[in-house]
Amino acid sequence: MREVFHQSLEDVQSRLVEIADLVTVAIDRATRAFGTSDVALAEEVIEADAIIDEKAVELDELAIEILARQQPVARDLRIVVTALRVSASLERMGDMAEHIAQLARSRFPERAIPKGLKTTFTRMGELDVEVARRLAELLRTQDLRIAESIRDADDDIDELHISVFEKVLGDSWKGEATATVDATLASRYHERFADHAVSVAKKVMYLATGDWAGADDEAAHEPSPVI
Repeated sequence: MREVFHQSLEDVQSRLVEIADLVTVAIDRATRAFGTSDVALAEEVIEADAIIDEKAVELDELAIEILARQQPVARDLRIVVTALRVSASLERMGDMAEHIAQLARSRFPERAIPKGLKTTFTRMGELDVEVARRLAELLRTQDLRIAESIRDADDDIDELHISVFEKVLGDSWKGEATATVDATLASRYHERFADHAVSVAKKVMYLATGDWAGADDEAAHEPSPVI
């Protein structure tokens, strides 16, 4: 029974990695669609979000089944509960990618990025994609050094997010109301995407350290055996 239980935990981990990989594809396509007004690419992201949602539900059902049948305790219980919370964050990251794609689709054939902010949003998109890739690798390997790099990238995204608001609220901003709304929404979606990634990284660190305080320290621990 113990061997079956550990196989179930490994299945949970592999499913989390699968969802994270799908989220990485989604944010990559969404940010490219947003930057180039590629409506076909945006449609792909929007349609694929249902797959991410379905995978998250299936993982949640597996975790609940493990709780009901195996009744894990201590660290094993933390692993299963954390998996449920990570699944929810990954699903929300998929939603953020979908929202960015929806902005690109709604403004087609015009560009969704307002004038003067192309460089900023291009960089935010690059960072979000990198964060997603690092997160998938973190879930795959539990190498906590990756968690620290995710938080560093999130700090950079936060700075860019603030710069967008400073731009649209500045006296020199000449954008119309639609452009202002698009800019603030898009910036928020990019910023929230990274925030969810940081949340997942902290949960992985919590499993390794056993406390939330440790999750806020620098990642200097050995990888945990399973998520």
